[in-house]
Amino acid sequence: MFYKNSIEKIIEIYNRSHLSISKFASLIQKDRRTVTSWIDQMSDIEPSSSVKENICKTFRYPDYIWEEGCMGEDFLKSITQIPQKEVRIIDEDYTGRLKYIMEMEQNRRFVIQAQFPGPMYRDSAVQKVYRTRTSAEIEELKQGRIDQMLRYDYDTTEWYSIKSILSFCFASIGNFYTKEEKIAILDLIYELFNNNYNKKLFLFDSFSRKIYGMETTYISINVKQKVLFFKSPIESVFIEIRNKKLVERMHKYYSSPVEAPTHVNFLESVKIIKILQDALKYNNSLEQAYETINRTTDYGELFYNNLSIDLQKKVTPPKEGQRRN
Repeated sequence: MFYKNSIEKIIEIYNRSHLSISKFASLIQKDRRTVTSWIDQMSDIEPSSSVKENICKTFRYPDYIWEEGCMGEDFLKSITQIPQKEVRIIDEDYTGRLKYIMEMEQNRRFVIQAQFPGPMYRDSAVQKVYRTRTSAEIEELKQGRIDQMLRYDYDTTEWYSIKSILSFCFASIGNFYTKEEKIAILDLIYELFNNNYNKKLFLFDSFSRKIYGMETTYISINVKQKVLFFKSPIESVFIEIRNKKLVERMHKYYSSPVEAPTHVNFLESVKIIKILQDALKYNNSLEQAYETINRTTDYGELFYNNLSIDLQKKVTPPKEGQRRN
């Protein structure tokens, strides 16, 4: 079969789905009789555009599979392989990666951070991050990125796990910030995000859905340009994806109140940043910081989930009426 027309393509998609005709018909929102006539090749009536859209949406196929030029092996590759034009490997040195990020996040950004704080806030307090040599060009790019992020009108939405911010403040392993640097970073974030609707900070509970937590990597989503990129385990490599449906789905997951991980509302997140900053200033422990959060906010339960079993036994249980955004 050369898959020259839409019906031949639908037959192949149906055969690969291993679904009953009734189930297949319901998924693409078409009556069983019509689908049967296509499968049995008893009808040559061109399927409507809505049917084609439903098939692509249901099975996550690219829209171009219905084009006349997409037939034979090209069609089979389109429904069995990741389209090459939708995935790009960005393999650059530190300078190249900085330029790429600044270009992709030039006017706005929507990011899920792997750890707290984000690189820009870290770089503002800690001058030397990598053990490799720097250069005048790198320092100029870093400063340009910092200046970009510090603009009051720069649109940024940032997600951090509660685990990562508590580790930043209180962990004694893998934490190379001084007390003064921690306070300075929290102060910078508070000043940037407080009463600024161009900037939104979300703190999510990575233990709300999985007992052992949910790990993530740096993910930057540009829903307007339908592109996202994330850092691979190899430091020098970014993976860029331009699949419209995937980008929109990822953005919806972190922007929908229903689908998003359990989190602190962005209006309350800055209040918690201030509580943690004060805890560091006055040498309060993690337990004391939790007690303040539990007493003065509606998100004690989210922070309680991030405490060890032993610590949970020592602190006050979350008060009733907690929010679960």
